[in-house]
Amino acid sequence: YLQMLLFFIAPVTCFADPIDKIAELIRQGNIHELSKLFASSVDITIQEEENVYSQAQAELIFNKFFDQNKLKTVNILHKVNSNQNYRFGVLLLTTTKGTFRMTVTLKETGGNLTIIEMRVETDKVK
Repeated sequence: YLQMLLFFIAPVTCFADPIDKIAELIRQGNIHELSKLFASSVDITIQEEENVYSQAQAELIFNKFFDQNKLKTVNILHKVNSNQNYRFGVLLLTTTKGTFRMTVTLKETGGNLTIIEMRVETDKVK
């Protein structure tokens, strides 16, 4: 019975929406797994600082951000998934230091959707 249940659950997790997967990895605090979704170079903006980073640098940047801003909740506000080769999502991150809006852009490269851009800004909506 359990094997049958797993058979039906497994395909769902394999083909889950990439924005859902990203939100879940952030929720778990698993930045290392998240970094595996980064493209070889990622355009990252946190507050006013914008730069292009390697996969390894991007992991360090987000580890530092989440060390300084302990996560409470992650909510998906918006997803664009109408194009198979492009995904976009907006997440609302509630932390101990305030609420942030994170946008994530994924693009299909080499058969995989990879994160090409992440932006984190203070949420202006109260």
